[in-house]
Amino acid sequence: MYKVGIITLSDKGAQGLREDISGALIKELLPENFQVVKQTILPDDKEQLRSLLIDWCSVCDLLLTTGGTGLGVRDITPEVTLSIADKEVPGITEGMRLFNLQKTPFAMLSRAVCVQRGKTLIINLPGSPTGVSENLTYVLPILPHALDILTDRKTEH
Repeated sequence: MYKVGIITLSDKGAQGLREDISGALIKELLPENFQVVKQTILPDDKEQLRSLLIDWCSVCDLLLTTGGTGLGVRDITPEVTLSIADKEVPGITEGMRLFNLQKTPFAMLSRAVCVQRGKTLIINLPGSPTGVSENLTYVLPILPHALDILTDRKTEH
């Protein structure tokens, strides 16, 4: 069982003015062997996100964020994610970008990243339900292998 945390970045969602469809969709799309142990909605605030990512890395094997990856002034998810990373995982990031570019040229505007902090994998997903569905569906097949290696469940590649 892989322990998962889901963080939605949305000023309006954090104020209760918008339903968290993307965060709920992430939870719905995860297979049975992925257990959501933490889930929250935060405003687009650097310090809150930084603190939460660091804290949840001590409990979760996988952190999935949704929102804050675009060009908006308050979109800070990739910068904060990179600031707490031990290593970048560019293969996942680039794979998602290439996959998305086949669907829409607007994928060029996504700044999402994937990183490792300790034994936790952190993947930024777009804020839209379509973006969440397409990106998560694309990356799910490789996650068990990646998490097995990262968490020392499997040492052979």
